[in-house]
Formats: sequence, C-alpha cells, structure tokens
Amino acid sequence: MAQGQPIFILPEGTNRSVGRDAQRNNILAGKVLAETVRTTLGPKGMDKMLVDGLGDIVVTNDGVTILKEMDIEHPAAKMLVEVAKTQEDEVGDGTTTAVIIAGELLKKSETLLDSDIHPTIIAMGYRKAAEKAQEILDEIAIEDVDSEVLLKVAMTAMTGKGTEAAREPLAKLIVDAVEAVADDDGVDIDNIKIEKKDGAVVEESNLVEGVIVDKERVHPGMPSEIKDAKIALINTPLEVKETEMDAEITITDPAQMQAFIEQEEKMVKDMVDKIVGAGANVLFAQKGIDDLAQHYLSKAGVLAVRRVKKSDIQKLSRATGANVITNLDDLTEEDLGIAGVVEERKISGEDMIFVEECSGAKSVTLFVRGSTKHIVDEIVRAIEDAIGVVAATVEDDKVVAGGGAPEIAMAKKLKDYAESISGREQLAVNAFAEALEIVPKTLAENAGLDSIDSLVDLRAAQEDSFYMGLDVFSGEVADMKEAGVIEPKRVKKQAIQSASEAAEMILRIDDVIASTKGPEDMGMDPAAMGGGMPPMM
Repeated sequence: MAQGQPIFILPEGTNRSVGRDAQRNNILAGKVLAETVRTTLGPKGMDKMLVDGLGDIVVTNDGVTILKEMDIEHPAAKMLVEVAKTQEDEVGDGTTTAVIIAGELLKKSETLLDSDIHPTIIAMGYRKAAEKAQEILDEIAIEDVDSEVLLKVAMTAMTGKGTEAAREPLAKLIVDAVEAVADDDGVDIDNIKIEKKDGAVVEESNLVEGVIVDKERVHPGMPSEIKDAKIALINTPLEVKETEMDAEITITDPAQMQAFIEQEEKMVKDMVDKIVGAGANVLFAQKGIDDLAQHYLSKAGVLAVRRVKKSDIQKLSRATGANVITNLDDLTEEDLGIAGVVEERKISGEDMIFVEECSGAKSVTLFVRGSTKHIVDEIVRAIEDAIGVVAATVEDDKVVAGGGAPEIAMAKKLKDYAESISGREQLAVNAFAEALEIVPKTLAENAGLDSIDSLVDLRAAQEDSFYMGLDVFSGEVADMKEAGVIEPKRVKKQAIQSASEAAEMILRIDDVIASTKGPEDMGMDPAAMGGGMPPMM
C-alpha cells in the first residue's frame, strides 16, 4: 500500500504460493507422479493404457513413454518428466527407477521439513549422499564383462516388457547388432536401425547385416533382385533442373519445340549414362527421379529407389561403403558401395527394399515382427531399452547385480557413512539411504510379496554378498550374479544423479508464481496433472 492505494506488481488473477505451501505442493506433485509409474517397475510390473484425445491407444510399462504420453501440467511434475527423458537419452533404460527414487527423496524430505530442518541443509545432505553413492557403486561393480554378460544385460532389460516369449533370441540379435556397430570411439546406436512390421510372431524377428529401406523400386520394369550389387547413393534429383531465376523461352516453330524436348531427354539420359557408366546396378536417390530417368534406368537393368530419407542414405553409406554423391560428374567406380544382394520383398502387403550381406557393415537393421501393431510397438520399446543398456555396458565395461541388490548395498553403506557426518545433514543422508530402498520395496510389492519381510531378508543377506537381490519369480533372496540378473552400472549412476539433482532443485523452491495463461490451479494443486488423460484409479 502507498498512501492508501494498493500497488499491483503481478497481473490480476496470478496464482502464487509461498514458503511451506509451495514446497508442500511441489513435493506432493512429485509423489503423485512417482506413484503413477511405480506399479510398472520390475518383471512383474503392470502396464498402463494411455488414450489420447483422438482415441489412439498406447499400452506400455515403459516409464518414459508413459510420462511423455501423459498431458502433465504441474511444473514440478514436469521437472520429474525431464529426469525420465534425460535417463532415456543417456542410458536408454532405468527411467521408472529414476522417477520413483526422486519421488521417494521428496517424500523423505517432507518429514525432515516438518522437523524444521532447512531445505538447503537437506539439499546439501542429499548432494553428499549422491556423491558417496557413486563411490559405493564403483566398489560393488562387476568388471569382467564378456558376450555372455552382455546377453544377460539385454535379457534383464527386456524382462517384463512383453518380450518374454522370445527374450533369448532377441537378446542375441541385440548383442550382435551392438558389437557390429561398435568401434574405437564407442557405440553409436544411431547406426542400428529398427524396422517394424506386424503380422508375424516375435520369433521371426531377425538381424540384417545391412539396411532395410521402407520404399519400393520406382519402375515395375526394374529387376526386383540384384546380386553382387554395386550401389550408388546420390542426394541430387535425376530430373531437369529448373532455373534459379524466372526465365522465358520463346519458340516460333514446331522444330524448335522438338529440339527443346530432345535436349531435355538428352540431359536426363546423360545423367543415367553417368550412373550406368560408373558400374552401378542399384541406385538410392534422396530426391526425385522423373519418369524418363526411370525408363532409362529400367532399360539399363538398374534397381532404383527415390525419396530415401537422409538418415537411411547415411546408414546405407555406413553399411555398404558407398560415398554420397552430390554432383553426378564426380561419380566413379570407387564411390560405389557393395552388397551381396539387394531385393524388393513384400512384407505384410507392403514392398520393402532389403540391402543384405554387406561385408563388415557398420550399420545394421533389426527387423522386428509382432502379431499386432500394439504388440510390435511395445517390443520395439523393449528392444530400444536393451540396445541402450548393452551399448552402455560395452562402453563402460562395468555392470552391477539387479533385483534391488545395489540399492540395498548403497543404503547400508550410506547409513554407515552418515555416522561420520556431524550436524543435521546426517539426517538427510540417512533419509537418502532409506529412499534408495524404495526400489527393492517396489519390486516386492509388484510381485505380490510382503515388502517388509523382503527388505529384512535382503539386508541380512547383504552381510555376505553385495550380489544378493530379490528373485521376484521365486519370492526368495538369491545371488543375482548367478541368476543372470545384471544391469549396467551407468543406469544406476545416472538414475541416482538425476533423481537427487531434481529433488534438490524442487526442495529449494519456496515461491511459485503461476501465470494466468496456465490452468486455473497450476502450481497449486497436483490434481491439475493429467490434462486430457483419463483419471488413473
């Protein structure tokens, strides 16, 4: 107030929550989001059916897919969605783990806040605990990684994700694919293309040492199969170019018109002659091929494909060794790629081009089959997760046991570490340790086991070995290394790092100012989450 007159700093109708109200609302939003995805964790996790405004359905238990498909409005909840996205981008798996750890850290912090511990103290304690947890992970990591371990890593990542029937053969395909594209710089998983088609069982999925292009040959007169293929890749159109500026040609008699047409035909024929003259019998063009060029290519016995995606052109280059040509005048025999066979096949009623038997291919294709569209989509999501974790394992050469074993080991050692810290930060470190136990606790609950009994048994078993985890199928504590339940160390490392940083950031917020442009209760009521999604009961 100034001399009895109110001063408005924010627009009328702006929602604002301050202090404990802001913290309580943000924490509640994080807890609700974590609870939403928590039931999907582990081999016995349940699926979610997500229906968008158009009625399209997604059935999945993949954490990041669920969070992406949900129309989330609450700003604090959006921060946890970013945690899942970062986990997916960096490692490819562990998204649900990261979110539920973040949610549990926020839940534990609420108790500390109620005990009048300042948010900054909690954040500092969480940061120290996260750093110590990374050191503990290094101590308990397994370093003797070979192809057998990679297979176990892939199977662990796919367990409970709709691929149970063909888990072992799919894992073998994934490991072969990652090892094929690995080089001294690591593993670029962009060089593993996943092509999917429904209408067949999962067991019919296979690995192609080359590239599958979801296109058809441009002319029916072209051969449908070429062996000992010499492949040209061009990113220029096979057609008469239009002038860059407006031009007008005046023709005064029919002879001139005929000469003009013949000259255009000659230009197109010269382009085709350059391709054929270089020895190419297969052509992949990133841009168009006009009808006349198709005719000449067909007569020359060349199998041609047009409008190929740039990403596919690059994969073809990596697989066949061909150079991508911009100017046809530069095309020589040395620029051509080699493949054992290039063939057009009809799959589920659609024509596709298979480029196979590429010697030393540095780009490969996983051809995934499934009985229906929804099933094949979920299988692809599981395969993408498995590719990410196998690639991370190849690069880091370190793994840890699964089944909640590393979380229990970290929790146990963090509680010992907390005793060496003075002040209130000790309470935050202890809270961090207890929060990590949410992973084995959730695994037990999702398997229909008693979570308290399972945690007690796990803590006792860990006195003898860090590899002791929860076997959700038998309901007993078992050696996860012997059982073949193995995960990359990077998955756990990234999940803990992302979850702790997100929790720290949310804890330090003491003022939420929501614009009138947002939903009416945005930033004030976690029930605002979900947007156009149906309520989850």
